[in-house]
Amino acid sequence: MNVTQKILAAHLVSGELTCGSEISIRIDQTLTQDSTGTMAYLQFEAMGTKRVKTERSMAYIDHNTLQTGFENADDHKYITTVASKHGIYLSKPGNGICHQVQLERIGIPGKTLLGSDSHTPTGGALGMIAIGAGGLDVAVAMGGAPYYLSCPGVVNVHLTGKLSRGVAAKDVILEVLRRLSVKGGVGKVMEYTGEGVQTLSIPERATITNMGAELGATTSVFPSDEITRQFLRAQGREQDFSPLSADADATYDQLVEIDLSALVPMVALPHMPDNVQTVKAAGQIKADQVCIGSCTNSSYLDMMRVAAILKGKTVHPDVSLVIAPGSRQVLSMLSANGALHDMIEAGARITETACGFCIGMGQSPATDAVSIRTNNRNFFGRSGTKSAGIFLVSCETAAATALTGVLTDPRGVDANLDVDMPETFFQNDNLILAPVSAADAPDAVVVRGPNIKPFPQAQALEESISGKVLLKMEDNITTDHIMPSDSSLLPFRSNIPKLSEHCLAPVDPTFPARAKAEGGGFLLAGQNYGQGSSREHAALVPLYLKIRGVIAKSFARIHQANLINNGILPLTFENEADYDRFDQADVLTFKDVQALVRSGAQLIPVTNETKGFTVNLNISLSERERSMILAGGLINMIAAANK
Repeated sequence: MNVTQKILAAHLVSGELTCGSEISIRIDQTLTQDSTGTMAYLQFEAMGTKRVKTERSMAYIDHNTLQTGFENADDHKYITTVASKHGIYLSKPGNGICHQVQLERIGIPGKTLLGSDSHTPTGGALGMIAIGAGGLDVAVAMGGAPYYLSCPGVVNVHLTGKLSRGVAAKDVILEVLRRLSVKGGVGKVMEYTGEGVQTLSIPERATITNMGAELGATTSVFPSDEITRQFLRAQGREQDFSPLSADADATYDQLVEIDLSALVPMVALPHMPDNVQTVKAAGQIKADQVCIGSCTNSSYLDMMRVAAILKGKTVHPDVSLVIAPGSRQVLSMLSANGALHDMIEAGARITETACGFCIGMGQSPATDAVSIRTNNRNFFGRSGTKSAGIFLVSCETAAATALTGVLTDPRGVDANLDVDMPETFFQNDNLILAPVSAADAPDAVVVRGPNIKPFPQAQALEESISGKVLLKMEDNITTDHIMPSDSSLLPFRSNIPKLSEHCLAPVDPTFPARAKAEGGGFLLAGQNYGQGSSREHAALVPLYLKIRGVIAKSFARIHQANLINNGILPLTFENEADYDRFDQADVLTFKDVQALVRSGAQLIPVTNETKGFTVNLNISLSERERSMILAGGLINMIAAANK
């Protein structure tokens, strides 16, 4: 067996490990963050579960940390009180980005982790099966239920050689994206093997597993080996170590071979993470802003290499350099060893240990600016400035660029890039708050501010449904398109009615008003609809707008699951050419759809009343998913089962 199969087999609750079949697995750990967590905990409360049943559940506050009004602070108060009451540990704002802290202080090799954030697969660096999911799936897992998924295929990413000076782990995952595209990992786990694995530290492995989310992969995983043991020992957690590796005769579904020694610095050009070129081929692009941080590249190792490049030098006068260490542990160590001083003296602006600029929460670039960033995503408008171009690079490339003012290959920098991993990391968990005891929980008070509104719930599937195509979209529509996530909207993550005013506005500003006026309808999309974040709001807000179904050429994994969880039909074309036969404002009718779903039909006919033709659409649902669609979503299904 390979590593993926070993962990899945050890946690298998139902199904068989046959690629494409539905399985369910036991979840050991969960995480939420404050952008998705408020809704997840509202759903957890609605299920009536008194106490979490996982080994460890964490609530992080790291996204909505820009408090320009009461809304974010109210959400934080709600998360703090609801977590304490129900047995969930809280990582306070300032303690760091969820994935960085989870890696440092919580993750355990061989365990499963489910998180309401699409970059939860970062935990795969420790040899975990760590999966991003919608908040409702995480809420259900916290209640002790298994997590259901399609059994993934496993891709063997075989690494040989060793990275050259100035070439980074970020360049490895950018190369994988260049080869496979943002759709290349759908339905798959990326498992890293080969002698090259031994040359990569845990932070470097984390950069690679983190951006596996951009492939659309279910998750990514490394073996748990001596490098893992050393990292956990340095974190004071050697007792959490257990070895885990693929058997010598393990088989895989696909092979990708990468010679680390042959790689060169890479860059993802706007506006997609797979739009990758070498830095040399991209040329000397003038930079206005450089941002270093995010859950992809904010580790101690990353920051020390940045400090080494900046030491004794000055940021180019035309560049604004922003640096955000990923955790309080990292920031504290940089402060103690003088590296933070070197950054500040060079002219860097140091921001708090949070997601910040990566999600458009501050540091939006100027009009038409070029921003060189170590983020994992560069989707159109994600930075908060639609006209800006976001380029994704390694920390080394970003730091070199900050000094020269143009996109720069870092291999020639005058700096010592040989940074040793510390034998001991600073260990101070005083910003991780334990919940109240089970005995005290009944008296604990959950505080809800006025910004927290009830979440919408779907109705049971009707016998037949009809409505207009409210919007026709192209390929690669992201969750940032469906439900924008900039600093002006993040404070309303617990206010679905407010968010509905902005749904799909980046595609068509008239959509929210038209959807409300029509009283609902259907969405039409191309390939990979819903790629990007795990944010459940990209399904909850369309549900509020009474969207009955989405017809697409293909769906991203998490978003499709979120649609089903909320009772929205996910349909794909039997013949993709039929996409061109439909237009916005066409009236569609699905006759006997309830009976067809109940029967397990794989094809559902839709009639275009406007143009007078009928075609078949695919509906690929497991028996459990059919029950959800019929009931009007997962919460309705759970409620019915508990009666």
